[in-house]
This record gives sequence, C-alpha cells and structure tokens, in this order.
Amino acid sequence: MANELAQHHNPHTDEHDPTNVTNPEHAQHHIVTPVQYCMVFGALLVGTAITVLAAEFDLGVFNPIVALAIACTKAVIVILFFMHVKYQSRLIKMTVGAGFFTFLILITMTLSDYISRAWGQW
Repeated sequence: MANELAQHHNPHTDEHDPTNVTNPEHAQHHIVTPVQYCMVFGALLVGTAITVLAAEFDLGVFNPIVALAIACTKAVIVILFFMHVKYQSRLIKMTVGAGFFTFLILITMTLSDYISRAWGQW
C-alpha cells in the first residue's frame, strides 16, 4: 500500500509520460537544422519558379486550379516545417489537418462556382 502511494505521488511519473497523455504540452522538442531550413527554402523557391512558369501558359479554366494546387503545396511545406507541425503530437496534427481540410472544401466550392459560371456559353 505504501509502495503504491509512493508510486502514485512520484512527480516524475506525470512529467515524463511516454505516451504524452498527461501533459501534452510537454512534448519533446525537435531541433530543426539549418540544412533542413535551407532545403525547405529551396523547395519554396522551386514552388515559386513553378508558379511563375505556370503563369506563362494559358490553361483556360485550369489556371486557378493549377495556381491553387501549387499554393496549397507550398502552404503544406510551411505548415509542416516552419510551424513545426510535423514534430507535434497527433492531436495538433489532426487539428491542423481539419483546418486545412476545411480550407480545401471552401476552395473546391469556390472553384466549382467559378468554373460553372460560364456553363453553356461556349
């Protein structure tokens, strides 16, 4: 009984919860190296170059779709690495994912309206 009581009030069991359930705000801190930041910067520069290149071509109704696909890809890179979501708990990843999914639904609804406005006028 005394052993169970001592184990229950051990301050180290709550602070070092391996499943990170008791204190989810005390997650392990992941150190992102400057090399990783340079790789992310390079990926964002490539995304910007692809955006400029895509703007040179007339894709008709697919112009906004391609532009938004490139922008969403770059946004995911920023969210994962600069906002450190990649290294967070599953709860934070799910919350961010739900927000991003809602954003994609709104973009899809906007694009469906945009594409269907000139329906039958071709």
